Amino acid sequence: MTDSSAAATPPQKGVLGWIERVGNRLPDPVVLFLWLVGILVVISVIASAAGWSALHPTEVDPETGRQKVIAATSLLSADNIARLWVEMPATFTHFHPLGYVLVVMLGAGVAERSGLFGTAMHASVRGAPQWLLTPLVAFVAMMGNLAADAAYVVLIPLAAVIYHAAGRHPVAGIAAAFAGVSGGFSANLLPGQLDALLFGITEAAVETVFGDWQANIAGNWYFIAVMLFLFLPVIWYVTDRIIEPRLGSYVPAGLAAKGDIGEQDRPLNDGERKGLRHAGLAILFVIGLWLLFTLGPGTPLVAEDGPPEGRFTPFYQSLVAGFFLLFLLAGWAYGRATGVVGNHRDLVKMMSESMGDMAYYLVLAFAAAHFVAMFAWSNLGLILAVHGADGLKAMDLPAPVLLAAIVLLTAALNLFVGSASAKWALLAPVLVPMLMLLGISAEMTTAAYRVGDGSTNIITPLMVYFPLILIFCQRWQPSFGLGSLAATMLPYSIGLLVTGTALVIGWVALDLPLGPGASVHIPVPTTAP
Repeated sequence: MTDSSAAATPPQKGVLGWIERVGNRLPDPVVLFLWLVGILVVISVIASAAGWSALHPTEVDPETGRQKVIAATSLLSADNIARLWVEMPATFTHFHPLGYVLVVMLGAGVAERSGLFGTAMHASVRGAPQWLLTPLVAFVAMMGNLAADAAYVVLIPLAAVIYHAAGRHPVAGIAAAFAGVSGGFSANLLPGQLDALLFGITEAAVETVFGDWQANIAGNWYFIAVMLFLFLPVIWYVTDRIIEPRLGSYVPAGLAAKGDIGEQDRPLNDGERKGLRHAGLAILFVIGLWLLFTLGPGTPLVAEDGPPEGRFTPFYQSLVAGFFLLFLLAGWAYGRATGVVGNHRDLVKMMSESMGDMAYYLVLAFAAAHFVAMFAWSNLGLILAVHGADGLKAMDLPAPVLLAAIVLLTAALNLFVGSASAKWALLAPVLVPMLMLLGISAEMTTAAYRVGDGSTNIITPLMVYFPLILIFCQRWQPSFGLGSLAATMLPYSIGLLVTGTALVIGWVALDLPLGPGASVHIPVPTTAP
């Protein structure tokens, strides 16, 4: 990703063009987040004075024995003012994606600057039909959810490199990968750590009303597999027929000056082929090392004493470090073979330069971290989630319509509460027992929640990786702003939401199994603890 200037994107028309123009008139994202903090402070003061509150679905006040009250808290209270200034370093350094991004980029910077990324993508797409790039990127992106946060910081920037090497607009590659990783957050061929996380919350929600109930981590297996194959053509169509035509052609300034637009078609030289072989051996070494840690003596990356659904949690959590080591060693091996890396000083220099590229992201992350944290301190997100669930319960809708409403409610709440587990922890104690009393299984309610949770991830700045995606886009097109990103991702969000909602309604209507031993309908429970 060395070329950062491109031909200007042609003026856009229609609704998406209006969204882009209005969004790009907004101030720099750093300043925008600071404005949002100011607005949030005002709203929190009004909410606190007005007594906005909600009853927590599960927590009990130890003094009264009644449900705990969630009250809006003024961000100008003495406690929150002290919290802002005292915890400022921790608020920044504990910002969830920060550590993941910096660790992976330390290794990825070496792989990029040594030339490995460019050569590997060059080799992979040379002679391959360009029309297959989008479905391949979307498929890998959705499967990459098994790697959780690592998928954001690894797959999405790599998609830009792939598209660039194929002579296509790199921002289209970022959009397709972002739609797969984040919009298709739950779509996969295999259950993973997200299933363990969500079904653990589902189990607790059921037990608060109906007593002992064992979660089935594969309870959405068939559903999420079908979701992947339905989302794939949606992402493919939106990318190739809507987004890439809007972006126009991408011609890096350096190549345009030389008239060498067909550079991606040249054959690899001997040094590059040797470098790829050495990099491949380094990759096999890292994979073998992780297999040893997972399957070998002592199994340090497997929690042998933990619950079955959480046995591989250490393995999943180690993947960010694994990608760091893989990129670092593969980049070093390629650089040594091609002569780009002479000694350890070259390696350290490449790692340092990669951190220099992240300087703006660090400033942006500082502002975003404080907005997200202060939103949580105000309790406004929790109150919105609880009242939204209560309102849905009061509608008394037919099962297919109710589940579709749950999808839409979750999609709307996701604009304000980004964490999938945090929203589900608040919604599940109300939604799961409520639908079980209507004869709808806990697995079906969880599946409906998952559809709504992913569809709006890609259009809300509150999603913690949203600023990072903006930085990825700006590396290829410096004029790309918040409005550009929102306009680019909105068609994906609408397409995935409509498709996912139709999937939920159809699944309930046809009464299909959701996974092994998991059905849509259940006998209405008649006993409670």
